[in-house]
Amino acid sequence: MAGIKALISLSFGGAIGLMFLMLGCALPVYDKYWPLFLLFFYILSPIPYCVSRRVVDDTDSASNACKELAIFLTTGIVISAFGLPVVFARAQVIAWGACALVLTGNIVIFGTILGFFLVFGSNDDFSWQQW
Repeated sequence: MAGIKALISLSFGGAIGLMFLMLGCALPVYDKYWPLFLLFFYILSPIPYCVSRRVVDDTDSASNACKELAIFLTTGIVISAFGLPVVFARAQVIAWGACALVLTGNIVIFGTILGFFLVFGSNDDFSWQQW
């Protein structure tokens, strides 16, 4: 039953993060939808790690190049997701208040993605592959 509670809390975290992103876009004060390009970063961020877990055998305790490359690519995607709203705000495409809301949403969404891999990433009897 602990897995169901974790899944519900992760979905709640994702909903809160997307709410902050939508507030940064749709509030009448801001009314610009350019930050929705961050959805691509949210989709792309777990892909390198998932691919490296499929390719790499986890029985080897030493770190390998494939896993480190996946972590590097994921880090680049996450940093780009935090940099894009700042670049938009600096170029006066969006307001700084919208940038703050979008950055708050980024923190929540990426924390939720990290929490997903921490909760469902182990190979015990309850894993994300059954969903």
